[in-house]
Amino acid sequence: MVKESQVMTKQHFDVVVIGSGPAGESAAMNARKKGQSVAVVDSRLSVGGGCTHEGTIPSKALRHSVHQVMRFNRNPLFRHISDQKMLSYAQVRESAQSVIDKQVSMRARFYSRNLTNLFHGTASFIDTHRLLVTREMGLTDELTADYFIIATGSRPYRPPEIDFNHSNVFDSDTILEQTQTPRRIIIFGAGVIGCEYASIFNGLGCKVDLVNPGDRLLAFMDDEISDALSYHMRSHGVLIRHNEAFESLTSSNGEVTLKLQSGKVLKADAFLWANGRSGNTAGMNLEQIGIQPNSRGQIEVDSNYQTTVPHIFAIGDVIGWPSLASAAYDQGRAATNAILDQTKVHDFVNAPVGIYTIPEISSVGKTESELTAQKVPYEVGKAYFKDTARAQITGEDVGVLKILFHRETLQLLGIHCFGDQAAEILHIGQAIMCQEGAGNTLEYFISHTFNYPTMAEAYRVAALNGLNRL
Repeated sequence: MVKESQVMTKQHFDVVVIGSGPAGESAAMNARKKGQSVAVVDSRLSVGGGCTHEGTIPSKALRHSVHQVMRFNRNPLFRHISDQKMLSYAQVRESAQSVIDKQVSMRARFYSRNLTNLFHGTASFIDTHRLLVTREMGLTDELTADYFIIATGSRPYRPPEIDFNHSNVFDSDTILEQTQTPRRIIIFGAGVIGCEYASIFNGLGCKVDLVNPGDRLLAFMDDEISDALSYHMRSHGVLIRHNEAFESLTSSNGEVTLKLQSGKVLKADAFLWANGRSGNTAGMNLEQIGIQPNSRGQIEVDSNYQTTVPHIFAIGDVIGWPSLASAAYDQGRAATNAILDQTKVHDFVNAPVGIYTIPEISSVGKTESELTAQKVPYEVGKAYFKDTARAQITGEDVGVLKILFHRETLQLLGIHCFGDQAAEILHIGQAIMCQEGAGNTLEYFISHTFNYPTMAEAYRVAALNGLNRL
């Protein structure tokens, strides 16, 4: 029931996009470039979605600031001008906020320049062609459209047995509101988010307990790369506990106590839950229009990102895997192309993964375990950063570039990198691996000249190392 004091406007658009994160932004911009009238709805008062405000941007900005001070502290050259320095969590968080502000400003210009209508409020479907947007003070807008694209993203999964109202209990969103630097922090969950925040707090000088329900860190990565991260984190003082199950969490007098089903009891100043995410679908009235999210709030779609309602699409983290900002951009374009009968769908088989721990991890293609299980005759070429001139110059000499290739055809099968700038270095290998025909073989790195000294030169070193194994 709409109150008389509420102001309701009714507008029709070709496409209405719900969410202004990477997926929603990409979908909206692509539709506008192709001449469609577009409205974007977002629950926040500023654009950018969870990626900009709580996820990718702030965590990577935090990580960069921490990494910078770590580099300063371990470089003996700087001891001539200063003692070692430590940053507080509040200081690195302030640096991250400046990046967020720049991102929001830039993305707001995208919408303005492309004459895209923005509606700030919560969205719920009235029926399959009508959307109600509830703004502040209870004001509402009713939007109708030929097509809807749901790009509402995800949020941290919150198990009911954990009281997140305690001032020292956090998830990966609320940790950004923390003002103090904990002396000791427990992080439950050793996936991408857990490992990244373990690196951040460890770099700030905190004692970190990283509790992993599984038997290894980042089990979807190549085993050797995962092991390298585990070794490196442990060498810097992170205590990693594998195969542990949550039992209970209590908080009192500024201290949290975590009990594990193994009988272990851990105590710390702060607790970060980083174990799983849920799609942002609550309150959208999806069930009533024939779309049934799963138990984690995620929406099932077909290869063109269509839901069970043909003119309603879903993209980004709200559909689950691969849950990457980079993939979300591609999904946004693919969805609007499908709407306009340009149905070429992006292939995510060789989508790269970048994990911003300290050092970084990045990967594309098959792992050794996958190739072994598939009985593919592969070989390995490696270049250790400590042996490259550029890494020796920068002092970032921890890491390895690993190339997996077919023994007979020399076709590139997988690229895995651990070390400084791994997410950047990987794209050279990705570009070659995705070439058609005979262009995607190890021979490329042998027959082309690389600048010296560069990190890119590691590809030539790894290729020669691999050929020598044949």
